[in-house]
Amino acid sequence: MFPTAFPTAIAGNLPKPAWLAETQKLWPQWKAQGAELIEAKGDATLLWVKTQEDLGLDVIGDGEQARQHFVHGFLEQVDGIDFENKVTMGIRNNRYDAQVPQVVGPLRLKGRVHALEARMARAHTQRTLKFTLPGPMTIVDTVADRFLRRRARRQDQNGFCLCRAAQPRGAGPASRRRGHHPV
Repeated sequence: MFPTAFPTAIAGNLPKPAWLAETQKLWPQWKAQGAELIEAKGDATLLWVKTQEDLGLDVIGDGEQARQHFVHGFLEQVDGIDFENKVTMGIRNNRYDAQVPQVVGPLRLKGRVHALEARMARAHTQRTLKFTLPGPMTIVDTVADRFLRRRARRQDQNGFCLCRAAQPRGAGPASRRRGHHPV
């Protein structure tokens, strides 16, 4: 399946170019809007896909170039999340404060999570692709819950359902063994 005994891949995100977003920030602001932003995200994704190929990596990631934040990039495809009225909240057991979106209604997926990034990356590489998705605990630790009026501390059913729904069909380990690559 892989040319090496131990397939190589990156772990986590890669730095966003200064022409795409602010640098050295956890939640960087984009430097473009609309169609120009979509094109810039695509350019940055392509840059990192080709860099990883040039380095000889076996498994290629999108570098999370189209996401402002690991969790919030996922939540952009979820109804019931308010990004306009962010609140300050302690993250990672109150290790630091951050401006976070709020849960304001029932949670439902709007569509495929990271579908655009997956199509962009797939169009430019034939190597195995991976996309990092946040788990339930990370999600509930990075949003404020105004809808239920309490903050979940354990894996709640909504977070679990969101993560399972975002996983493409056939993306589990068993499908990879059969050679099926959904992206």
